[in-house]
Amino acid sequence: MTKKIEYKLNTMITAEELSRLFKASGIKRPVDDLPRLAKMITNADLTFTAWDGEKLVGVARAITDFSYCCYLSDLAVDRDYQKRGIGKKLVNLLQEQIGEEVMLLLLSSPIAMEYYPRIGFDQVDNGFIIKRKR
Repeated sequence: MTKKIEYKLNTMITAEELSRLFKASGIKRPVDDLPRLAKMITNADLTFTAWDGEKLVGVARAITDFSYCCYLSDLAVDRDYQKRGIGKKLVNLLQEQIGEEVMLLLLSSPIAMEYYPRIGFDQVDNGFIIKRKR
């Protein structure tokens, strides 16, 4: 039986745990490049995680200046745990941590475009991007 989901801030996770979660969530990330995933974990300013016992079932990973803006670089929830409010709770915890003066922004995958407005995000048209080469 599933226990209550436990949420943690900046708890150490391994690249292997993050890879497994990304695979289980369907998010497109470099799941087989463990050194790169390790750098993604180490260099994040805020990482909220959701746990079912010892199993990592959700993550919100963000980069911020703690003053003006915060970029939510990953929001992933294991498919078996989706539609339970875990993603929304991770975003709410992140918002509580950064406060009301800090703008929270993200780039959505095409398949998640309808999800983010449901959890409080407004869509914007004034963005630009220089895409990564790999």
